[in-house]
Amino acid sequence: MTLPVIWFVLIAVLFVGYLYLEGFDYGVGMLVPWLGKTDQERRAIIATIGPVWDANEVWLITAGGALFAAFPNWYATLFSGFYLGLALLLAALILRGVALEFRSKDARPEWRRRWDVLIVIGSAIPPIVWGLAMGNLLHGVPINQQMNYVGNFLTLLNPYALVGAVATLLLMLLHGALYLDLKAPEELAQRAHRAAYQIGRLATVFYFAFVIMSYVYANFAHKLGLDPGPIPVLAGVSIIAVRFLLPAHHRGWAFFACGLTIILSTISVFLALFPRVMISSLNPHWSLTIYNAASNTYSLRVMTIVAVSVLPLVLAYQAWTYWVFRQRVSFKDTWHY
Repeated sequence: MTLPVIWFVLIAVLFVGYLYLEGFDYGVGMLVPWLGKTDQERRAIIATIGPVWDANEVWLITAGGALFAAFPNWYATLFSGFYLGLALLLAALILRGVALEFRSKDARPEWRRRWDVLIVIGSAIPPIVWGLAMGNLLHGVPINQQMNYVGNFLTLLNPYALVGAVATLLLMLLHGALYLDLKAPEELAQRAHRAAYQIGRLATVFYFAFVIMSYVYANFAHKLGLDPGPIPVLAGVSIIAVRFLLPAHHRGWAFFACGLTIILSTISVFLALFPRVMISSLNPHWSLTIYNAASNTYSLRVMTIVAVSVLPLVLAYQAWTYWVFRQRVSFKDTWHY
């Protein structure tokens, strides 16, 4: 396995971790005012992600840094072409972080309601942006021979990418509701359970609408064939399984199945792209690949040594964090949220 392939796989792993972990963070954030009827209930909802949400965002920072160092041409074309969307993503993450920290600084209801609105907005925008990005990466974007994006923001708002954005938003919302079903106080958990069943219906419809559209707008049909392989198929089976697990009150398995859908769907996107990283809709030969977008061999070799040394420690620390905060939240744990 060559170094560019290794780093393509590592970046895929980082995005899998980010979308899985931040996925339920975003879902929980969007559900704060809808499931929380009182301030105490809203604080309890936020408390379920309070100890972990900022650590989960580290996966995105690491993925962005790895992308910049390992594939600078990919980073440059992606961030210049999707500039407005990624700037909106950054603004949303800043607002969300500030809102999560500041809502508890004043007990006035109006103060907290305003921050709750920003939590919802800051949690909804990232899934939409990532859904648009994923749809456009699979669909292809106008890239010229010099690896420059030559479209505009409206180019990215095509029907396929918009369906991908809605599907991603609903999937994250479902992931968050299932997480609350496991972590929130029992009364809130029951409310989240009912919400998950309702959201799951829409999430499943849009998920399969995006899959079907992929055979028309993306490169699945000629890249992976009509049979895309076990990973995408299992991703679809997993989201269907959620619909059967919820009525039986298999909370843990439902959350696992939804998370598996996110993990396998992200892997499927990277498999569909490989060895390309950005597809040119102007000329397939102008597409960016892991080879023409990669850094030099020496840089990749040094980065590999650092990653192998540090990554296990980071994973161990985060696993320990989740183990420490594994218990269901109670209302008495919410005073500082």
